[in-house]
Amino acid sequence: MTASYFDVDGTLISTNLVHPTLFYLVNQGTPVQTAMRLGRALLRAPAMGLAELADRRTFNELLYASYAGMSEDRLVLLSDEVFDDVIKPAIFDNAQGLVRQNVERGHRVVLISGALDFIVQRLAEHLGAHEVIANRLEMKDGYATGKLLKPVVAGPEKARLIREHARKGGFDLEECYAFSDSYSDLPMLSVVGHPAAVNPDKRLSLLAKAYSWPSFDLRTSA
Repeated sequence: MTASYFDVDGTLISTNLVHPTLFYLVNQGTPVQTAMRLGRALLRAPAMGLAELADRRTFNELLYASYAGMSEDRLVLLSDEVFDDVIKPAIFDNAQGLVRQNVERGHRVVLISGALDFIVQRLAEHLGAHEVIANRLEMKDGYATGKLLKPVVAGPEKARLIREHARKGGFDLEECYAFSDSYSDLPMLSVVGHPAAVNPDKRLSLLAKAYSWPSFDLRTSA
């Protein structure tokens, strides 16, 4: 039994966590609600910018605080539009082919992302992946509290979640694969026997060369 774990943002799609959030913020019930939510998000922007550089978990928590007060029904209702308008156009040309290749090899394909579970699930269905490990909003009386349920999917926590998934599924990590574009996902890549750099940033590209990891670019159809 073998599993393939895929990071999402920058690896399979060109967008990131901020873009779906902006879609939700500008598609609230009234212009006043939209303006208020955007205003609060702008006030948090400097802190989010610093957190993105220093601590991905804190960045996630600050970003998803913007969802406080949104109804669960509206979040789910708009998720198809988020996928169609934001996520689907951002899928890299060869992303589906790479996922399909791993499925055809008999791998259990898992998307692991800091994005919200109901959005990542739609991407998984579109690409043909089997499972998702993603962030989940805490709900109270049908409304988002602005908090994430634990575990928060970010940074080094991805490696722990992969180990836990492999243990529960009976997968030998030495036989498993992981794909990411970012040096920040080094813990996730290092926990499997077959790491690969996809659309790698400069540091990951250099590391992949040093360790002879496969490295390729999904951003072109060539």
